[in-house]
Amino acid sequence: MAERAALEELVKLQGERVRGLKQQKASAELIEEEVAKLLKLKAQLGPDESKQKFVLKTPKDFDIAGNFDPMIPDAECLKIMCEILSSLQIGDFLVKVNDRRILDGMFAICGVPDSKFRTICSSVDKLDKVSWEEVKNEMVGEKGLAPEVADRIGDYVQQHGGVSLVEQLLQDPKLSQNKQALEGLRDLKLLFEYLALFGIDDKISFDLSLARGLDYYTGVIYEAVLLQTPAQAGEEPLGVGSVAAGGRYDGLVGMFDPKGRKVPCVGLSIGVERIFSIVEQRLEALEEKVRTTETQVLVASAQKKLLEERLKLVSELWDAGIKAELLYKKNPKLLNQLQYCEEAGIPLVAIIGEQELKDGVIKLRSVTSREEVDVRREDLVEEIKRRTGQPLCVC
Repeated sequence: MAERAALEELVKLQGERVRGLKQQKASAELIEEEVAKLLKLKAQLGPDESKQKFVLKTPKDFDIAGNFDPMIPDAECLKIMCEILSSLQIGDFLVKVNDRRILDGMFAICGVPDSKFRTICSSVDKLDKVSWEEVKNEMVGEKGLAPEVADRIGDYVQQHGGVSLVEQLLQDPKLSQNKQALEGLRDLKLLFEYLALFGIDDKISFDLSLARGLDYYTGVIYEAVLLQTPAQAGEEPLGVGSVAAGGRYDGLVGMFDPKGRKVPCVGLSIGVERIFSIVEQRLEALEEKVRTTETQVLVASAQKKLLEERLKLVSELWDAGIKAELLYKKNPKLLNQLQYCEEAGIPLVAIIGEQELKDGVIKLRSVTSREEVDVRREDLVEEIKRRTGQPLCVC
């Protein structure tokens, strides 16, 4: 019991360290290393027999003997990732894939000591940010790897391509003799066949430098990055790194199973914060405001005691399918109403005043250009639809 209590305390402290690093926005490499330590501690801790046991379930078509195709879920995850990134319209992207078994096999045949696999892996993962010479200097100068071993690694990790590269490496006299690497290459070849059937193989690149430092990955790993396009006026280079990532982690969930059963798992995550930063930066470059509402028009008043008239007009617009709103104050100042539209990104303001009521018109104001025009009340709905791109009424 005392030993378990000590382990639980270590898990608690390590968990607090990981949360602290995330709050401090520490480097992704450091966070990944500390997360890996936390997972190892949890694995040592094992299940708490005093708590209610849970049963891990696998899909009905999963056969523990391995009579299933493991690459179908991986291909489906990549398909989902591509669909999500395409729908966000944040620009062209590329999904880089690799396999931890290929990496481990490559390190083995190049002569990397087992104890240095993970630290060399983290160096290789920096190739998308720095040159090969800088990576090599780190491996040799800081991590004590022999220069000739680093050169052999360099011959592999600077390669990228499609299924043709997979087939080329399957014929590699050294790599193909490593059992782990051979399994990974065969699975990747099958994966590319499915990606072609899904119609997304042109978005996928086999990249031998992709390492993803987390220890719990056991097979295919992938990471989506935005492709740099010529900067528009006022735009700065987008240095946000990957916008989505994932992979296969067949050994992770089984850590928490009392019987230690193997549970196949594959998943992906989308970098929401990074995507937000991209969208915000592009809007700033275009001098556009982020809309916080779908409202198309604000019904406003120019004088006091016109709440009933505002309510009548907003009701008419709602009935016509216009997304409209009004401020709830009885007598809001016109300036405050206009400022609200600017802050929320509402494009139009329908202004009611005493003179407008007498003339049977509504003053329609464009928030961006500040131009105003008097529109007959019976024509207001059609004018708003015309300006907002809605289908006009055919009578």
